[in-house]
Amino acid sequence: MGIFKIEGGTPLKGEITPQGAKNEALQILCAVLLTGEKVKINNIPDIIDINKLITLLGNLGVKIQRNEPGSITFQADEVNVGYLETEAFKKEGGALRGSIMIVGPLLARFGKGYIPKPGGDKIGRRRLDTHFEGFINLGAKFRYNREDHFYGVESPKEGLKGTDMLLDEASVTGTANIVMAAVLANGTTTVYNAACEPYLQQLCKMLNSMGAKITGVGSNLLTIEGVESLGGCEHTILPDMIEIGSWIGLAAMTKSEITIKNVSWENLGLIPNTFRKLGITIEKRNDDIYIPAHKDGYEVKTDIDGSILTIADAPWPGFTPDLLSIVLVVATQAKGDVLIHQKMFESRLFFVDKLIDMGAKIMLCDPHRAVVMGHNFESQLKATTMSSPDIRAGISLLIAALSAKGTSTIQNIEQIDRGYERIDERLRAIGAKIVRA
Repeated sequence: MGIFKIEGGTPLKGEITPQGAKNEALQILCAVLLTGEKVKINNIPDIIDINKLITLLGNLGVKIQRNEPGSITFQADEVNVGYLETEAFKKEGGALRGSIMIVGPLLARFGKGYIPKPGGDKIGRRRLDTHFEGFINLGAKFRYNREDHFYGVESPKEGLKGTDMLLDEASVTGTANIVMAAVLANGTTTVYNAACEPYLQQLCKMLNSMGAKITGVGSNLLTIEGVESLGGCEHTILPDMIEIGSWIGLAAMTKSEITIKNVSWENLGLIPNTFRKLGITIEKRNDDIYIPAHKDGYEVKTDIDGSILTIADAPWPGFTPDLLSIVLVVATQAKGDVLIHQKMFESRLFFVDKLIDMGAKIMLCDPHRAVVMGHNFESQLKATTMSSPDIRAGISLLIAALSAKGTSTIQNIEQIDRGYERIDERLRAIGAKIVRA
């Protein structure tokens, strides 16, 4: 197991460019299975979860041609569907939650798709019902092996059939999976209560460039007119909004002057304004974000009636749950109090005990809510040894360590590497004292 050793308390300065979006890449890479023609994907992040998915695609028989860094051409003209029923696939697919999104494309193009119970972050229950109920609505037959937690769907001989469906939740991966299955179905499918995150919009735009007929992109009502086949295309992945939010939090906590390059402002939604509510100065400079050094700290803005500021997650265009851990850490040094309400995952706030050990004032009300009483930098966090429980908690603890007094050790950094590309190298480039061991 690798560790990071971090000497905190040093202001950083410089420019940092966000990697390609992990959550978009997981969808886009699965979509290459929908055609036998070449699909070129640019701005692919070099992180553990994405590399695992690329390896899985290669084992399925997808041809992989690496171009310049971050650019790969895929061709799924000789897919070995039989690999899905091997023990090797059960182990490989179960190690990555994003592998669930290969099921829709495989079902649409080859008539069947299987997946073991996917792994991923230990942040609470993450149901798959939306995915499989969508496939069943399209006419697929579902089976589940309880002994080895193996899910399977198969289409009828006449193929999938378009239908109208109302999703029980606006699941991003569920919507993506259903859309990828529906693009090759017979007839028209409407998906209401669909997720409308920018990354889902990107998937729909890519599919349309391949010959799909999807309308309503960006809304919660998608209409998909099935086509017989899809062709190749070239697609560029957006910058990662979660990483952009992480850098905003890092700048504020370490009182650093940082410019975040090429952030795609139009796809950031509420992220900039949510950090502004914490008192953080964020300037738009063309397509960059400039954050000055907050030498005098940052003061939380209360609600109009003077009530404590509450920051809660919600489906897009609401605030993304992946950044609540960052907001919580940033709030520990704000002037004022903040209520963090994590609605979607019941285990995501349990890392706060590590921040309390560092001297943060946090009251965990229940698995979903925590009140943070900011220090206003009057009491610096103390260095400690801690372990990263998941990707987002891991980067939050790293930010806390970079702001703390003394040398901290973070264990289980593979969790951070799952979502952040060469993070230690990129942090050292702007002055961070961080060593991988």
